[in-house]
Amino acid sequence: MNARDPGAAAGRPGVAAFDFDGTLTRRDTLLPFLRRACGHWPVVRAAVAARGARGRDAFKVALVGRLFRGWPAERLDAMGHAYVPTLLAALRRGSRERLDWHRRRGHAVVIVSASLGAYLRPLADHLGIDDALAVELVADAAGTLTGEVVGGLNNRGPEKVARLRAWLDARFGPGSDVELWAYGDSPGDTDLLAMADHPHWIGRRAPRPGA
Repeated sequence: MNARDPGAAAGRPGVAAFDFDGTLTRRDTLLPFLRRACGHWPVVRAAVAARGARGRDAFKVALVGRLFRGWPAERLDAMGHAYVPTLLAALRRGSRERLDWHRRRGHAVVIVSASLGAYLRPLADHLGIDDALAVELVADAAGTLTGEVVGGLNNRGPEKVARLRAWLDARFGPGSDVELWAYGDSPGDTDLLAMADHPHWIGRRAPRPGA
């Protein structure tokens, strides 16, 4: 039987939210996946075509949409599953140990990432993580990807907070009081860590105010 966290035993569930690229892993995983799935030059051409998007988040949404529009959703899912061994090899040892520490204490563990759910969901299943809140692509009734992402937004900055709050409400009930640990490595994680009882920066110092 797993040891329980004192906060959880007192009726306050423990939750750990991890960013993925650079936090659970030592490097970016999205661009290598795009190249693996679509090829180097198609990624380059899609990036050139997406340059008119305003801001990095809009560029990311446009890039992913151009690359996968018209794909069968099951094809992307199959490639995501096949990518899991590569992801496992890229995990930071210390972050993996921290993840296991939370699981031993009975905390809920969730990945909150701007990477693709197509590969984070099967990775989460493999690692025994409760869920992966990531960028998901819209499929039509025939199972074909439309080129849009669910919600229309990249899962970064304030969107991470919104997605995590919705997940907490669904799992524990609206307004539930949880003890939250959060782990991140970049300015895109600042909002996520700001909502945590126990914020942890991985591989870097916390950004300066206004950075």
